[in-house]
Amino acid sequence: MNTPVPGAAQLPLALRYPPDQRFDTFVGAPGGALAQLQALATGQEDSGVLLQGPPGVGKTHLALAACAHAETAGLRSAFLPLASAAGRLGGALEALDTCDFIALDGLDAVLGTREDEVALFHFHNRAMDGGRRLLYTAGTPATGLTIGLPDLRSRLSACTGIALAPLDDDGRRELLQCRALRRGLVIEPAAIDWLLRRVGRDPGGLTRLLDQLDRASLAAQRRVTVPFLRQVLASEPGSDGTGGSG
Repeated sequence: MNTPVPGAAQLPLALRYPPDQRFDTFVGAPGGALAQLQALATGQEDSGVLLQGPPGVGKTHLALAACAHAETAGLRSAFLPLASAAGRLGGALEALDTCDFIALDGLDAVLGTREDEVALFHFHNRAMDGGRRLLYTAGTPATGLTIGLPDLRSRLSACTGIALAPLDDDGRRELLQCRALRRGLVIEPAAIDWLLRRVGRDPGGLTRLLDQLDRASLAAQRRVTVPFLRQVLASEPGSDGTGGSG
């Protein structure tokens, strides 16, 4: 997967922001959340937004979707995974000063380091003063983050919070059906139910599994049925052919 980075503005939109990670492919958003993120990405929302939730709920998906949405509106966007810039955040953020919309993914990775916190505080102020829009993602709300710099805590606490929750079984079923439909992959309902009893709840893991099934289905020229699933998963190293105990 190609991840957007500063200086990659010359790349086509489809390469910088994966087509599977758009607003219309997201399942399980809280009421009004997608409209709010769309407004933020196009400059209609004044404050920053903090997306929070445990791993696997789709924070990165929505951050990338917001970047793509901004660019379709003719704005310059940037996506920065903060873990990749930890310890040198100041320089990485300076490269984003000319963007209209910036998504900073994974606040937890840089908090607790004073130099990074100071750099983030100054960048936040520059962005707000310049009319740019910021989207943060983190594992917890601002009040639960380990922030050493009181002024940064104040700025992040002023952001609008959106909490994401793990998908329930109905949400996971909808996700599998939607992603399969986009690929033109035919999965029998019984096969979807079989999968949901045996695979994890992480949407990223479900998507990778669909990629694997898509390749196997094309190679074998077969529909995805329960027997076919057993065959494909049995070929995985360490698999017992059931995909789990479910």
